[in-house]
Amino acid sequence: MGDATATVVAGGIGLVAAVIGAVIAGRYAERGAKAGGRKAVEAALAQVQGQAAAEHWQWVRSQRYQSFASLLAAYTALDEVLARITPEVRGGAPLDVATKDELRQATLELQDKTSLLALWGPDEARMLAYALTRTTVAAVRSLLQAEQANAQGPRPEWSIYERARSGMTDAYAIFLQRAGEIIRDPTQTVS
Repeated sequence: MGDATATVVAGGIGLVAAVIGAVIAGRYAERGAKAGGRKAVEAALAQVQGQAAAEHWQWVRSQRYQSFASLLAAYTALDEVLARITPEVRGGAPLDVATKDELRQATLELQDKTSLLALWGPDEARMLAYALTRTTVAAVRSLLQAEQANAQGPRPEWSIYERARSGMTDAYAIFLQRAGEIIRDPTQTVS
């Protein structure tokens, strides 16, 4: 074999080795690209899911805040009606139809806002809201019973109403404090 033949054979072997090397490198590059692409897609999905979870949590937090605020506004409106008409009932005056309707509407509004709050949770806030509504409705009933007793002649027992109003105030304070804590708590669960 001559130098020329040896050069041709060495060149052929080099060419074959280069082709085999290119095929192997191409396959590894393809696998690497697929793995890298898969990892990039997984990272993007994780980021999107994390962002979606954070946005969902913020949305639920906003809904909770609005429902808490609506409940507190409804409570305040009912409390103002009770504060305005209690002296009249204590004085023995009967409540007119418009005042009874106003009291009934304010009570229904509080119950409606309590039901709305139950949608957003958490369970602790829902239970406290229902406790607030129960005590407030008890005070309304007690006042209406006192007004009815006035109409029948004997002086009503006001201690029941006073206890109901006190229970209302206590339930309001507990709800208000806990609702503020829930809204400010970044670790609050979203149900």
